[in-house]
Amino acid sequence: MAALALLALLLPGVLGNEFSVLRSPESVVFRDGKWPIPGDRIPDVAALSMGFSVEEDLSWPGLAVGNLFHRPRATVLVTVKGVDSLGLLKNGVVSYPLENRVYMVGKANAVFEDLSVTLRQLRNRLFQDNSILSSLPLNSLSRNNDVDLLFFSELQILHDIAALLSRHKHLAKDHSPDLYSLELAGLDEIGKRYGEDSQQFKDASQILTDFLQKFADEMYDLYGGNAVVEVVTVKSFDSPLVRKTRSILQAKQNNNPGNPYNLAYTYNVNYAVVFNIILWIMLGLALAVIIISYGLWNMDPGYDSIIYRMTNQKIRMD
Repeated sequence: MAALALLALLLPGVLGNEFSVLRSPESVVFRDGKWPIPGDRIPDVAALSMGFSVEEDLSWPGLAVGNLFHRPRATVLVTVKGVDSLGLLKNGVVSYPLENRVYMVGKANAVFEDLSVTLRQLRNRLFQDNSILSSLPLNSLSRNNDVDLLFFSELQILHDIAALLSRHKHLAKDHSPDLYSLELAGLDEIGKRYGEDSQQFKDASQILTDFLQKFADEMYDLYGGNAVVEVVTVKSFDSPLVRKTRSILQAKQNNNPGNPYNLAYTYNVNYAVVFNIILWIMLGLALAVIIISYGLWNMDPGYDSIIYRMTNQKIRMD
């Protein structure tokens, strides 16, 4: 799988946050509900929604079984730091509580190497003629403040990603599924600078919400309506990771308290493949035995059996 991930992301200990699906094709069904999803299973959600298998079964009921023969060509995951929820109330947006941590890794495509990455490049990009500053309502935010410019530069990167894909449309039309993983920390910096009750934070939240909706629509259209666009909002990453331990002196009957009836283990990902191989081979062999038996039963030894012909001819010669 050729993945186009622009940023690797490790968000430990996120609590009381949200996982939202902005756009998705009809072949991927997300049920409307308030089922919490562990953050470390979000990569599995992305893999399953794109038709790939995962090592550990996902029991989360939010993702339903969709069309197995029509899977999305791309998944876009945007992580927004510094806010619990953005209030994405557009029709079709489904949100779920998020717990634990998020972990995504990937490799960037060479096409995106032209994007601005340093602070100087980002600042210069914002003051070009075709930047987003000429179209966005700044409201209480300022062009002369570094924190505000950091927030706008992240929005500019989202805009430039969609613009690059529109110029390199072959990336969205190839047969390799794409994964975009992006982290936005500008809103968190604005909250630290002005306070979460300030007008600047409220204006930035509204600008970001509207811009993410627009970005989701653009990415969805670039892939011909065959892409999943997701947003994760995390308030804080301050909670440390907790490493679970188990005593080697633990009683044997308590090793698996979730399975008191000693049920069989769950099947692995290769079960369906092995089952189909054995099933169709057995059916083929059974069908071959039936056909051969039918042919032998209705065979005329005087005309069909080469053994009879050779034996009969030898008797006559003797």
